[in-house]
Formats: sequence, C-alpha cells, structure tokens
Amino acid sequence: MKPFARADRVSGQIRKTLSDLLRKDINDPRLDKATITGVKMSQDLRLAHIYFSVSGASSDMGQLTEDAEKGFKSAFGYIKRTLAGRLGLRYMPDLRFHYDRSFDYGARIDSVLKNIKTGNASDNRSS
Repeated sequence: MKPFARADRVSGQIRKTLSDLLRKDINDPRLDKATITGVKMSQDLRLAHIYFSVSGASSDMGQLTEDAEKGFKSAFGYIKRTLAGRLGLRYMPDLRFHYDRSFDYGARIDSVLKNIKTGNASDNRSS
C-alpha cells in the first residue's frame, strides 16, 4: 500500500481544522450554511485551494454563494492565523477559496435522469 504524500496529509488536516473552526468559532451569518468539501494542496505546500458548498434553496443559491465568498474574504485573516497556530506548520500556505460546483452539476444530472425516466426529456433542452 502506497503511503499518502505529505500534501495529502496536510490538506486533510486543513479541511478538518477549518470545518471545526467554521462550526464552532466563526459567527459570521454568511458562513452558517457553508461546508468545506475539499482541500487541494500544491506539492510544495505553498498554496491551498479550499472548496466549499452552501446549502439552501436553489432559487437563493447565487446569493448564498456570493455571501459565503464575502464571508470567507472577511474572515480570511482570522482563518489563516488560527490555522497557522493549530497546524504547527513551518510555513502557512496561502489560502484560496473556491465554490464547489460539483453538487450543482450532480443535481442537474439527477434532474435530467429523472425527466428521462418519466418521459419529459423535452424539458431538458433549455440548458
């Protein structure tokens, strides 16, 4: 069995710590519905791409996503400082937050498959 690369271990620690931080310590209402879905580290551990999703009504999704991005931008300094203290890394990577569109894509595929199953395939040609 191949051992995990250090970048994989560090990304797992960042994901776990940041999820706890969002749940317990950050009181920004814009981040209440945000969930960390993944973290990808560069091989040199200098850059962390953090992916998040938001839960809520599909009609409000654009606004919720925009609010979450603003919330992460507002809390950036606190998040980076707290992660640096808890992780104990020699160099704290730069953090980049990205909205994870895979859940939206999965919901769209699910909708298309349900419409095909019920025979309403013509409803899916608009997108």
